[in-house]
Amino acid sequence: MKKKFIGSGLVILLILGISPAIWGQETNIEAVFTQIHERLSRSDFTGALDLFNTLPPEHAQSAQVRIMQATILNAAGRPAEARQIANAIISSDRNNTEALMILADACAIENKERERRQHLERVIAINANHVRALNDLANINLGNQNLRFAATYFDRALAAEPDNGEALIGRATVYRYNRDSRNAERLLNRAITVYPDWGRPLQERARLYRISGFYNDAVRDFSAALRLEPDNYWILVDYGQTLMELNRKPEALEQFNRAIRIGPEIFMAYVYSAAIKDEMGDYAGAENDYVILARLKPDYYFAHEALGVLRMRDQRWALARDAFLDAYRHAPREFNYAILASLNWMRAGRQADPRQFLAQVMRTAPRDSLDYAMIRLLHDLSGDNSVVNSVESERNNFTKSRMLYYLASYYSIRGNNNLAVRYYLMVEELDAVGLLEWRLNDMELARRGIGVRNQR
Repeated sequence: MKKKFIGSGLVILLILGISPAIWGQETNIEAVFTQIHERLSRSDFTGALDLFNTLPPEHAQSAQVRIMQATILNAAGRPAEARQIANAIISSDRNNTEALMILADACAIENKERERRQHLERVIAINANHVRALNDLANINLGNQNLRFAATYFDRALAAEPDNGEALIGRATVYRYNRDSRNAERLLNRAITVYPDWGRPLQERARLYRISGFYNDAVRDFSAALRLEPDNYWILVDYGQTLMELNRKPEALEQFNRAIRIGPEIFMAYVYSAAIKDEMGDYAGAENDYVILARLKPDYYFAHEALGVLRMRDQRWALARDAFLDAYRHAPREFNYAILASLNWMRAGRQADPRQFLAQVMRTAPRDSLDYAMIRLLHDLSGDNSVVNSVESERNNFTKSRMLYYLASYYSIRGNNNLAVRYYLMVEELDAVGLLEWRLNDMELARRGIGVRNQR
């Protein structure tokens, strides 16, 4: 079921209508297509495309060869060139469905969903049983959570080709979203039987089992899928997530590390590997993963947040400030990042250093909020009594915990250790576990050797 651009040299020659009688020509056409196939198997798209220039002109300009060339151009991330070839073919053969599919694929690469959908709908208007176009339309609707339309297209694909693997898995996914586990499992069982050497049906059934709470069955299927496809990044990530849910974190970390070795430029595995390392106390390893994650996906502001926490742990105040500033830039409505950046800024230098930054933040914070009051306090370095009164009368424990932590930090920076300790201990009493500031508070209590947990 894995997509292949071409088959053996002989098969391609027959598809293209090239007679074996001409194989003895100076340019061995069969050998050219064999070389193209070899280069594609190594993902050497440039090398494969260069070989088209060695074909005799009468064969290089045939529609089928140009379709193949355009397909490879799309795979190489060169959709504009693929589109140029497809449009040239359509100009003389407006109902060429394969050329239309090239255009649809080019649109997918360029995130032009509306135009892609138009090309696909034109394909099925010409050929109502074009299975790949039906599957692509189904997957577009599935991605948009239009489950009814997705089901309709998958059903049409299965009516045309009952054992089509993509359609079986896609329809099973719709059943899963509709909480019809029985029918989802039925189709996935069928896909596993029809395609015993393909890992994806096992992966999808494992996902179904995991969501349904059958973790041991999920582990069995993920293990089987990995035996078939040991270098499949997404199976490894899914398997690792399942092991995390079973609290088998060292094993989960092993799967995420394998995924990272396979796809070092894909961000997802770093999210989990960093979290596990952090929890297990491997702070240097966690920081390394979060640095890479922040580079690969800068808008994932939780990576910047985590870096800020790790750097506060060993009092690298300037680096912690920078991390929280990065988090705030990517999440400008999360004022806690601005406050934490400012507190670390004060610790790294002079107390008035973040004043200009805080003045900018105040322009966007709601004036009737505790966030604004705290930002104003850090800006003015005065007026703490009114802020204290507002915080102590706050009824939401999570909001109160956040603000008490900021007050404790403020008083610590200002040299009032007694008030700082008082508010650090008040945060502990509220027990707002899971809150970023609660974790920072817990770190500070441990550093000072105070609090309930540090007296045991």
